[in-house]
Amino acid sequence: MQLSGRGVSLSVFASILFALIPGYVQQLAPLDGVQIFAQRVLWSIPAVLLLVTLSRQWAVLRAATARLRREPGLLAALPLAAVLMGVQWALFVWAPLAGRMLEVSLGYFLLPLAMALVGRVFYGERLRPLQRLAVACAFAGVAHELWRTQAFSWVVLVTVLGYPPYFMLRRWMRLDALSGFVLEMLMLAPLAVWLIIVWGPRAVFEAAPQLWWLLPGLGLLSALAFAAMMASSRLLPLGLFGILSYVEPVLLFLTALLFLGETFDPGQWLTYLPIWLAVVLVGWDSGRLLIKQQRR
Repeated sequence: MQLSGRGVSLSVFASILFALIPGYVQQLAPLDGVQIFAQRVLWSIPAVLLLVTLSRQWAVLRAATARLRREPGLLAALPLAAVLMGVQWALFVWAPLAGRMLEVSLGYFLLPLAMALVGRVFYGERLRPLQRLAVACAFAGVAHELWRTQAFSWVVLVTVLGYPPYFMLRRWMRLDALSGFVLEMLMLAPLAVWLIIVWGPRAVFEAAPQLWWLLPGLGLLSALAFAAMMASSRLLPLGLFGILSYVEPVLLFLTALLFLGETFDPGQWLTYLPIWLAVVLVGWDSGRLLIKQQRR
């Protein structure tokens, strides 16, 4: 499959937007991680519907909804996809408030390895030489971290094991990025409403009126990031999409250290340096291929 320049651009754009969310979340006091997750789900719905309007994809959304009525398997798979994605969303907004963002970034460093493995085993995708070298470098970093700590935390495991089945399921469902996102948010909306009504602080908007504009901003940021990521996953081979995902954990790592005040263990240098080398190799390989395609 030929590399899509649009897919690469969307992947990098999504990574930048996702890296902004942990710092953004810290501005949403007095809400805790559970309430931020619930509010994020609800505010993402009007944000993504705005994207549907601007991109003139209402007909596509109606067609996706019609498929739910005709295809029982799709209707059964949609709640599972929503749950898998919801777990990741909840973890992503809880971690910066709990001082666990470095663990999430490590999980995202491991995720591309899992995605490359899934692409090779289930889809028969092959990596180019520089991509294989990048995976080997990343594997060296992962092996050092396992040797150093003897285990991964549950935060790392949930991050790295949760996304591959989600992306496989979304690929099987054959829903476009925006329509699938809308339907998943609608599936999660009843849970979000319940969390706010039962567990939410009372009169929170009176106590913190800035939330009236910060929460819609979080919804828009989330919708743009997720839509870009899903569009990229549809345009790129699964293995390459996974390897390009290295950009996000690099940015999350820097965010955790520079803006969230988390501390870095010097013993982890031999974990991160090979992984960062993998990022450089992927960028070099993608850039060379894009140049070749433009010259044809």
